[in-house]
Amino acid sequence: MSEVWPLVHAERAALIDDLANLTDDLWDRQSLCGDWTVHDVAAHLVANAKTTRLGIVRAMVRARFDFDRQTAQGVERERGSTPRETLARLRQVATLTSTPPAPLDSRLVEEVVHGEDIRGPLGIKRDYSAEAVVRSLQYQARTPVSFGGAKQLVASIRLHASDADVSIGDGPEVSGPALSLLLAISGRTVALQDLDGPGLSALI
Repeated sequence: MSEVWPLVHAERAALIDDLANLTDDLWDRQSLCGDWTVHDVAAHLVANAKTTRLGIVRAMVRARFDFDRQTAQGVERERGSTPRETLARLRQVATLTSTPPAPLDSRLVEEVVHGEDIRGPLGIKRDYSAEAVVRSLQYQARTPVSFGGAKQLVASIRLHASDADVSIGDGPEVSGPALSLLLAISGRTVALQDLDGPGLSALI
């Protein structure tokens, strides 16, 4: 297993390259992440890259310990007045190694899942590192829902990647590409169309 940060940095660089080719109107496209636009997701990734162990505590205090409010405040703070400004900010943080008090694989989840939140609606294809996707999938599957993971969601099923040597859990199987499994257990229902198996109903 390689170090996490080179994988994270590679994903940031790849997304910056993809965003650099977008016209401004595409930055307003709805992403796969709730009500956020492509521009909002990019701003969130800037805020996320700048997060430190002490900084997240201060941010949570400002948000009165409301995680959703804290996240929204980060997007508002880092969203530039134009897409070019936000892209410039993303470039500035691309090689940072700041992290909140969470396992480093959580940084990979952020980059891969939010990368697809942006690329999916825009029809942009990314050949992700297999290790980045598998590590993200394993992290999400073992992390409680209260911490942004899917442990309880997948507790009664077996996830089997059809394109990687990874199977997780016991129970009725859900199979498909590792990336689609990751997206599905991360709440991106569009990925369910790529999966099948008797355990699929647990993810719907």
